[in-house]
Amino acid sequence: MATVTTQASLAVFRPCTSKSRFLTGSSGKLTRDFSIKSNVSSSSSSFKVEAKKGEWLPGLASPGYLDGSLAGDNGFDPLGLAEDPENLRWFVQAELVNSRWAMLGVAGMLLPEVFTKLGIINVPEWYDAGKQEYFASSSTLFVIEFILFHYVEIRRWQDIKNPGSVNQDPIFKNYSLAPHECGYPGGIFNPLNFAPSQEAKEKELANGRLAMLAFLGFLVQHNVTGKGPFENLLQHIADPWHNTIVQTFSGGF
Repeated sequence: MATVTTQASLAVFRPCTSKSRFLTGSSGKLTRDFSIKSNVSSSSSSFKVEAKKGEWLPGLASPGYLDGSLAGDNGFDPLGLAEDPENLRWFVQAELVNSRWAMLGVAGMLLPEVFTKLGIINVPEWYDAGKQEYFASSSTLFVIEFILFHYVEIRRWQDIKNPGSVNQDPIFKNYSLAPHECGYPGGIFNPLNFAPSQEAKEKELANGRLAMLAFLGFLVQHNVTGKGPFENLLQHIADPWHNTIVQTFSGGF
């Protein structure tokens, strides 16, 4: 059995340099660069087209400042927002934190609804949580949350600007964090002692990005149907031909 591997780079077209950065990134040229592999055997043949790492759209060159070294880097920055290195540092940490909040938020929206429908617990839907009576008024809770989040965000900003400067707890002096990579403090924030490997970072960001989209989807879904995602899923399973996104939108217009 003989195997032949062929690799070719194809430059399809290059538009004039007046094209916007949305199409060209920072290079000013729109190029296509593929790796084409052909495996030929006595019984069958197959072709596989793979885009080079760092290209979010096959054929669209990545900006020069996104070289694939960052976790989750697929070369996606059509507006050139991260061209400044300082902005890029901030955006990396901002996406990481928002990904983690989105994963917690989606779990907090979905799981209580699932467990309530299954009869395990009895709690309100996430969109009705603000209507419940708590130990303090909604305005008081807002002020408390604002102060706490403001304090945490200031310390996170300090850690980004000067890594390691907030490793020592300012109140409880007996608590401190060992030197760590920014955004991955470890210690009490990593009870299962997961190593922040490149693979783990990639998986966390992939799930975080999916959670951010899911969170947006939950909001839109509720505004359109007035129900939670799990209830919508149950309705679709009960009658998959009539409870779809097509019927939902057609009934609303």
